[in-house]
Amino acid sequence: MESYIVMQGRTYHDEKELGVLWSLQRDSVGNVHHFWERMKEVAEGDRIFHYVRGDIVAISVAKSGYREAYKPSEIPLPGIEDAKGYLVEVDYYELDQPLTIEDYFDEILPLLPIKYSAFQENANGNQGYLYPCNEELTIKLVELIAGLNIYEIDEEQLEFVMGTVQKTEHDFLIPLLAETESETKTKLRLGHQRFRNELLPLWHGKCALCDIELPELLQASYAKPWKDCTNNERIDPNNGILLCRNHDALYRNGLIAFDGTGKIHISSRIPEVDYDKYGLQMKMSVNRTEKNKPYLKWHKKHMFKE
Repeated sequence: MESYIVMQGRTYHDEKELGVLWSLQRDSVGNVHHFWERMKEVAEGDRIFHYVRGDIVAISVAKSGYREAYKPSEIPLPGIEDAKGYLVEVDYYELDQPLTIEDYFDEILPLLPIKYSAFQENANGNQGYLYPCNEELTIKLVELIAGLNIYEIDEEQLEFVMGTVQKTEHDFLIPLLAETESETKTKLRLGHQRFRNELLPLWHGKCALCDIELPELLQASYAKPWKDCTNNERIDPNNGILLCRNHDALYRNGLIAFDGTGKIHISSRIPEVDYDKYGLQMKMSVNRTEKNKPYLKWHKKHMFKE
């Protein structure tokens, strides 16, 4: 199961009535765009979060993969009446309480990918149509939507419990959110587990910086984070370093990085007088390989805090 965010705006109600997503294939000058081509990735069972004017207003489930189709006449898009595009049939489920992205953007922002993000850093939606929604972001959106749309029963309202429970049991939202969260967490856990198992022998089962060997203190540290990876990069053991929990936290938060030769770079946010506290030395390096090199360079460019 994959997840996506669709930016619909004025087409939302018409597409909802038809039970579809529809996008162009090319723009007026023949250019192909990633947010249209992504329609070809959608498969049966995938989840789509529907963004309209600042809010996630619905979740849908894909009934099938895409097919090529001319624009349905019911979707009013002037100037492209006979345009050919991609169509995916979906089941729409509207939220009683929409999720306003701006209200929770502090929680959402750290989970956005650097490339192909549905949202800008000011919490506005990006122009385009269909964007990827990584597993960590999916879990966060499900959590926020559940908090707004599923209500707990107060003890003083016990006389209404039976009626509320009956309504809740027939509510689409609880099983849909529960299944989405469960499948997404399982995929995330299995991916991390496979990554760690294949990473351990590459670093001889010890921290690349301080030689700690106790398994409970070792972390499989991603160079290119999960949210920014392709599916293959997420399980590529070369996209990581085995580090103790201390050095992992520094690496994950961009306070240390390694260049193409494996040499350590330490952020100016850590005073030199404190290096010993964090187990750091200016002459440290890791035994990187040629397969590690592009991932280490990506981390230094995008994650390191100078």
